[in-house]
Amino acid sequence: MKPTSLGLILVCMLFLVLGCSKNETDENKLNLPENLPKFVEESDFEKVDWNKKAVMFNGNMMGNEYKSGVIGANMPSLNNNQKWMWHLWGIESIGQTKLTAVGLHRERNSIHQILTSGWTIDLGGENNGADAHVPSSVNFPNPGEWAILLYTDEKLFDILVFQMNE
Repeated sequence: MKPTSLGLILVCMLFLVLGCSKNETDENKLNLPENLPKFVEESDFEKVDWNKKAVMFNGNMMGNEYKSGVIGANMPSLNNNQKWMWHLWGIESIGQTKLTAVGLHRERNSIHQILTSGWTIDLGGENNGADAHVPSSVNFPNPGEWAILLYTDEKLFDILVFQMNE
C-alpha cells in the first residue's frame, strides 16, 4: 500500500470518529427555551443528582428536608393543573423574595416551565414551620423523572428530584 493511500485512509477514519463524537454531543446538549430567565445557567443543570430523590418529611411534604418541600407533590400532576404549596427554609427577606422553578425532564433532556403562571412567583411568609411559602399551580407535560431547579432572587437555591407518573 502506498503512503498516500494509508494517509488517505487515516484522514477518512479521523473524520468518521470526529463526526460520530459530534453527533453524540449534539444529542446530549440541552435546548434552552428562548423565554428561560437569563440568570439560569446551563451549568446549573449539571448539578442535578438524579440519585437524590425528594423524600417525605414534616408529615405531608416531599422534598429536601428543611431546605425546600412541597405539599401536593405526591399527587398526579401530568397534563393537568395541580395545586402545589412550596415551602422554603433559610429565606431571610420574607415578602421580598421571588421563587423561580425550572423543570428538567431526565429522559428527554428538555427544560420546561412547570408553573402555570410563568417561571417566577412571589414568596409569602412563614407557614408549616418554613420561613416562606407560596401556593401555585403546576403542570408536567410528560411522565418520568424530573429535576426542579429552584431559584430565589435569581440564585440557585435547591434542586428537587421527583418521579412523576400518570
